[in-house]
Amino acid sequence: QVQLVESGGGLVQPGGSLRLSCAASGSIVSINAMAWYRQAPGKQRELVAAIPTGGTTNYADSVKGRFTISRDNARNTVYLQMNSLKPEDTAVYYCNADRVRGISRWYLEVWGQGTLVTVSS
Repeated sequence: QVQLVESGGGLVQPGGSLRLSCAASGSIVSINAMAWYRQAPGKQRELVAAIPTGGTTNYADSVKGRFTISRDNARNTVYLQMNSLKPEDTAVYYCNADRVRGISRWYLEVWGQGTLVTVSS
């Protein structure tokens, strides 16, 4: 079984920074693209940032220039550095791995449990 576990959420003042981490565990051979999504109260889940195994990252327009996604393939971990946070960034942030190659099978669309980010003074 493959699991994604997020950490790093919390309460931060507007203009502040947070760094989210998402570690994949299990019998993993490789992971394809990884991404961060978020869901604010009363809204649909939206893509925040994505990073393929190799290649260009992409970001939602609302976070460009403020958020940076990165990954450590050796640790099967993806990060989201969030700077200049705004109240509208408040949401539950979810980690996603679209295809995970395990020792005996592939796992598709693996999600973490989410971590809450609250931006408020």
